[in-house]
Amino acid sequence: MSESLPRKQFVEDLTDQTDDFSRWYNEVVRKAQLADYSPVRGSMVIRPYGYGLWENMQRLLDRRIKDTGHQNAYFPLLIPESLLKLEADHVEGFAPECAWVTEGGSEKLEERYAIRPTSEAIIGHMYSRWIESYRDLPVLINQWANVMRWEKVTRLFLRTAEFLWQEGHTAHANEPECLEEVLRMLEVYRDFVENELAIPVYAGKKSDSERFAGAQDTYSIEALMRDGKALQAGTSHHLGQHFARVFDITYQDEQGRRQFVWQTSWGVSTRLVGAIVMTHGDDQGLRLPPNVAPIQAVVVPIWRKDADRAAVSEFVAKVKQAIGGVVRLHVDDRDQYTPGWKYNEYEMRGVPVRLEIGPKDVANNAVMSVRRDTRIKESIPFDQLAQRLPALLADIQRTLFEQAKTFRDDSTVLAGSKEEVIAHFAAEKRGLVAVAWDGSAAFEAEVKEACGATLRCMPIDLSRFGSLEKPGHRVALFARAY
Repeated sequence: MSESLPRKQFVEDLTDQTDDFSRWYNEVVRKAQLADYSPVRGSMVIRPYGYGLWENMQRLLDRRIKDTGHQNAYFPLLIPESLLKLEADHVEGFAPECAWVTEGGSEKLEERYAIRPTSEAIIGHMYSRWIESYRDLPVLINQWANVMRWEKVTRLFLRTAEFLWQEGHTAHANEPECLEEVLRMLEVYRDFVENELAIPVYAGKKSDSERFAGAQDTYSIEALMRDGKALQAGTSHHLGQHFARVFDITYQDEQGRRQFVWQTSWGVSTRLVGAIVMTHGDDQGLRLPPNVAPIQAVVVPIWRKDADRAAVSEFVAKVKQAIGGVVRLHVDDRDQYTPGWKYNEYEMRGVPVRLEIGPKDVANNAVMSVRRDTRIKESIPFDQLAQRLPALLADIQRTLFEQAKTFRDDSTVLAGSKEEVIAHFAAEKRGLVAVAWDGSAAFEAEVKEACGATLRCMPIDLSRFGSLEKPGHRVALFARAY
């Protein structure tokens, strides 16, 4: 992640998405001050604006997690190699991505420690100590943490060596409860991503070749970016009793018999910040969903004569007092930048609503609002501002979702055969292709080899794909992906 980009001002033009989507993405993330490259290989610095976005996302998702009965905890960053190696499939799946600590101070460690790529091993070890009886179940724990995966090719937010996420880990007395938890959290993710981030997703089951290392089954939510590539936006894993057997996580049931627990794990990460950028952004920069935007409305005072300044400033203060507790408001009264420069800056940064206040607005006892999503202007009387602005933000939230959903739906096509799937992507078309899949690994591998598309998931909701259903087959969605 040491790519060097020219230093440009916010107000200068971006690369057009259609010219070079990857370059557009990197420019937007940096110019909008979401994140920047760091001197640590493959790692990024999340800047205050980007971290404010993540904090809002975290707050909304954390509430949903706690509403389903889960509690937050924290587990160590370092995992002993002997503990990680207990689960062969798991360590094999992460071996190329593990970063190791071999020295402490000036002394070489007797045993290497992995910087956690995920926490199943350390949490499994602790659960084996904590769970004794059926009365201890279910265990419903989530942690917000950082993880490290030594990725070879990195991109800000989408794939970095170190990133932030939450990972839930639960233990249950039987498989039905375990599967119920897997699907419950998949639905929590779908609800969060669609209703807070305004990103439509397909929720479904992964194929065996795409499932999480050591899992019995993996489910995911899959989103479509504006360049036509899919992005895995969250996963929920049915771990079965695999890790329970490895780490000896057992309980005494009501009949006094020892039983292995059934486990799940699930998580989303700062990759979702990248998803917001690539789902909603346009050639002018970000378009942030109001529900998570660090700044929901920015006030730009306007005056040309010093004689107007006092009246405008006084009216701005009234506006701030009236709506500062209603929306996340920022007043940009910097003298060193023109109003036009500020307009371009906040368009780049995706602030949902701009509020312009000049002498005419003061005279009319009103504020001129400008939507970032449509650029539609509306003069809002001051006494209606506290009611109108939240309604305007809610409409922007809905509009962004509907625009993204229309794009996703228009970019999802049905195919009658494997050959049609290959032909679609061979013709350099993007998007998602749904096809009846016989479940064979050969089918999946041949598509991947021929055109680079992978099986993203087998959607649970088949309302759009009923015509593809046939005995012995599952509907599968293929796409090129990040």
